[in-house]
Formats: sequence, structure tokens, C-alpha cells
Amino acid sequence: MTTDVVRQITDRIAPDFELLFSRETTQQIVAESLDELTEQATVAAWLPTFVERFARDRLRALAKTEHLVDDERPAVLFLCVHNAGRSQMAAGLLRHASGGAIAVYSGGSEPASEINPVAVRAMTEIGIDIANEFPKPWTNEVVGAVDVVVSMGCGDACPVLPGKCYVEWELEDPAGKPIEVVRRVREEIGRRVANLVSELGVEPRSV
Repeated sequence: MTTDVVRQITDRIAPDFELLFSRETTQQIVAESLDELTEQATVAAWLPTFVERFARDRLRALAKTEHLVDDERPAVLFLCVHNAGRSQMAAGLLRHASGGAIAVYSGGSEPASEINPVAVRAMTEIGIDIANEFPKPWTNEVVGAVDVVVSMGCGDACPVLPGKCYVEWELEDPAGKPIEVVRRVREEIGRRVANLVSELGVEPRSV
């Protein structure tokens, strides 16, 4: 079954990266992505979709790191422990605020099995949908491709590479908290995201 899933996903995405990577490289990334996500996926039926998206992100990041593509956009990685609340809200807010002018990634040191549903609700209230996102680990390809790493409590587990700008955002963990608390965390993240967009020289959009 695992071999079949890897082959099927590789068949779908390899043509999109054939000018950059060999099929073997794409297949290796897909297989690694499947291994990373298998233990966390709550709904097995969604696993191939998540693996495909995760593998695509990693391949795009690898292409940028190896200077195989001309992508001059600044790139930001949000990290927390579970990649289920704070980092997902921050990624959603930054994608919206930058309008695609910033490449946005998120990850966790110990990814949860699913996105915090209260965080999803809080983001929906302001018109940003993160319901289709999924917790995932940070990877070397993504860390190598970004300019700014924003840590939200992952501590010593966060990756450190030379040449990156590291920022620590001390934020309350919304896990298990009521919607009122999560809204407060969302608003604080929104303020910090707006400042980050300006610091990166991008004209922000309002939520």
C-alpha cells in the first residue's frame, strides 16, 4: 500500500518538477513526506492529499535553496510545537496580508494530529480559511529556503541555520482554550504579522 501511494503521488507531481529534479529525487521526497505524516494523520483518507501538498512545498523550497528557480520573494517560516494553532494562524494571516508577495511556511517540532478547531473558527470569523491546513514537521529544505524563522515556543527544538533571521514571539498557547482566548491570540498575531509585512517591504492588505 505504501509503495502504491508513493508511486501514485510521484506520478502526479513529477511532471511539474521534471525540469528541476529527477523522478528519483521527487519520489524520495514523496516517500519521506509520507513517513513524516503517517503517524499524525487522523483521517487516513486525507493522507495522500496532505502528503502531496507537503512534498510539493518541500520540492519548491529545495528548488529555491539550490537556486534552480528565480523566486525573489521573501520567505517566512512559523514554528511552534504542534503546528496546530499559533503557527497556522500566523501563516494564514501572513498569506492574506501579503497577497502572495511573501512565501509562507509553517511547521512544528512535535506536530499534532489535526488543526485546533477553535483556531479554525477564530480565523473563519475574519474571513481566512485554514480548515484545509494540516500539522507537519519543519524540514531542512524549508528552513534553507526562508529568510525569517518566527519561533512561537518550540525552544531548543527549533532549527538554527546561519544566515537566517530568527524572531521569538511569546504568545499564549491556544490549545484547549475557549474562543475568547483564541480571538485574543489571533489579534496579537495579526498585529505582529502586520509589522513583519512592513519590515519585509511589502504593502500589507487589511484583514
